[in-house]
Amino acid sequence: MQFVYPGFLFALTALSIPIIIHLFNFRRFRKIAFTNVRFLQEIKQDTRSRSRLKHLLILIARLLAVTFLVLAFAQPMIPAEKKTVTGGTKNIGIYIDNSFSMDAVGKNGNLLETAKRKAREIANAFQPADHFQLLTNDFEARHQRLVNREEFLQMVDEVKSSSSFKLLSEVITRQTDALKNAKEGTGNISLYEISDFQKSVTDIERIGNDTTIQVNLVPLTASEEKNIFIDTCVLKTPFVQLNTPNELTISIKNISDEDAESVPVKLFINGTQRSLTSISVPAGSTAETKLSFSVIQPGWQQAQVSITDYPITFDDAYYLSFEVKEHLGVLCINEAQPSPYIDALFGTDPYFQLKNAAVSQVDYSSFLSYNLIVLNNLNAISSGLSQELRKYILQGGAAMVFPSAEINMASYQEFSRLFNVSSYVRPVETPEKVSFVEKKNPLFANVFEKKSSIENTDYPSVSFHYSASSGSQAAQETLMKLQSGDAFFSSLQVEKGKLYLCYSPLDEQYTNFPRHALFVPLMLKAAMSGFNSFQQTQIVGGNTPIEIPAMQLSGENLLHLTNKEEKFDIIPETRMINNKPVIVTHSQVIRAGNYSLTSDDKLRSVVSFNFDRRESDLGSYSTDELKALGEKAVNQKITIFDGSKELTHTIAEENEGVRLWKYCIWIALLFLGCEVLLIRFMSSSKKIPANT
Repeated sequence: MQFVYPGFLFALTALSIPIIIHLFNFRRFRKIAFTNVRFLQEIKQDTRSRSRLKHLLILIARLLAVTFLVLAFAQPMIPAEKKTVTGGTKNIGIYIDNSFSMDAVGKNGNLLETAKRKAREIANAFQPADHFQLLTNDFEARHQRLVNREEFLQMVDEVKSSSSFKLLSEVITRQTDALKNAKEGTGNISLYEISDFQKSVTDIERIGNDTTIQVNLVPLTASEEKNIFIDTCVLKTPFVQLNTPNELTISIKNISDEDAESVPVKLFINGTQRSLTSISVPAGSTAETKLSFSVIQPGWQQAQVSITDYPITFDDAYYLSFEVKEHLGVLCINEAQPSPYIDALFGTDPYFQLKNAAVSQVDYSSFLSYNLIVLNNLNAISSGLSQELRKYILQGGAAMVFPSAEINMASYQEFSRLFNVSSYVRPVETPEKVSFVEKKNPLFANVFEKKSSIENTDYPSVSFHYSASSGSQAAQETLMKLQSGDAFFSSLQVEKGKLYLCYSPLDEQYTNFPRHALFVPLMLKAAMSGFNSFQQTQIVGGNTPIEIPAMQLSGENLLHLTNKEEKFDIIPETRMINNKPVIVTHSQVIRAGNYSLTSDDKLRSVVSFNFDRRESDLGSYSTDELKALGEKAVNQKITIFDGSKELTHTIAEENEGVRLWKYCIWIALLFLGCEVLLIRFMSSSKKIPANT
């Protein structure tokens, strides 16, 4: 047995008071006056032995009452296992998982409401003077400070569901830093984590090894892990053309143990429903469906795919955006005269806007307005043009190089080193034919319709080409290969952009490629590969820089990120990273949706935000699994509590042992009652029979 406040035991000296009173009381005698002997029949005769017994029992009752009253103030306890009970204020950190997965229903209702109730029970297990820290997935600044129990309970009432979620190791690190830096308290720290402990975020193995911190896990279990959600949406072709059918592939996941039959899937574009289908998803698996659509108006398109599922609804909608351009710009940079083949291909198609420019009169600032830039038979590529092309390609543009028959090797090799691609080494004047075409590349998609026709295809022929150097470190892909094994046409993915290299001049004198059937689809698709019209979706609450392609920033640009439905309007941080314009939202976006990026009241881009799908997988650790993981953490104190039981008394006994002060009070009251009964009913007198 231990005492929380052993100093109160000095009050046991008060036991001398009833002893002194009783000693003096034993020496007092009662005198009874009477005038007539006939009253003797009324007199009660006291016996010395009964009187002493009565006073002795009263003395013992009083001594025991005082003893147990003093013990109640000293707070005797039977310690839990080998723990030592200490007095003073304590620092307690309590984490409430308020992520969307806590919207599931458990035996006692909504898991988030159950978690809030458990937090109150934990707080009531400690003293009002102790210090508490509340933490949620939002990591709010006001939750960094320590508060008293009353203020803590008020803060618990304000906790609401949030789109944010954090790894368990991040939560414990945040709690530990706040509590260790606090000046209040005696340094005794206990952490309580109330969560459903999803497998995707519970990383117990990454918890720091600190034996001075007691980590307590309070798992809450949903009645059933049932959720159907939209996992991903992908366009069949990343470039969406005006009035051209396109297809959206939708992946839907079912994590329940029941098959989902005929789930309706809807596609909305700019608020109007454009397509509808239904899908059946087997239990515990993923299914795909396709929705066809076409766009009749140019500009940015804000799309939404939705399903209906309860009770987890945050992942029933998936937002995406893409730009449909009314025209595609093509810039052809010429050494001398414009190419008649490129003019014939792009100049007569109203969908393409072709501009020819002499190499000495190129406007570098206009590069971002073109989807494809063609270097047509240039004798040399200047370092300035190379650098500007690199900036353009890094932002998502596409460039194609056709060398002249008399190139400046040094300039072309410098250009190749800049992109880390195979360089033009030496001219080869041997007539050859293309013997291999990489038909799986998107440039040749749907070009070869029948397998039988491939073998008999008449591929382009060349009479002059440049051999390519070997040893390139870049992931360069050869799309066409000559009979000698030399590359004829290759491509390179440069971050978001594309670089295409032809190793023969664009001239019929050297190759029949400009009049070959493959020339048209290759050039058209190369033009469409520049500046992907599909804007990559972002994660709600994320803080990663968001690249804005095909946009020239200046000091006067003031960008606004807005969403009218959410009444959201911020000015995001805007900066240049690696010569690419980016914005940073600093986790200010907390709702999924399509957000417009505007400047001078003009729509510049649309950024789509979706909730992190890791929260959609409700797979959680059971209590036994958590115990097994906790046992592996040999350098960390981890205790698992049963979240289905009342925690106030459980935690009090777990942390401090069995409290006995209440029993002491009851025993003290019992002996005081015994004293009253002894005084009231135990008589020390004896009746004297009357003389008759």
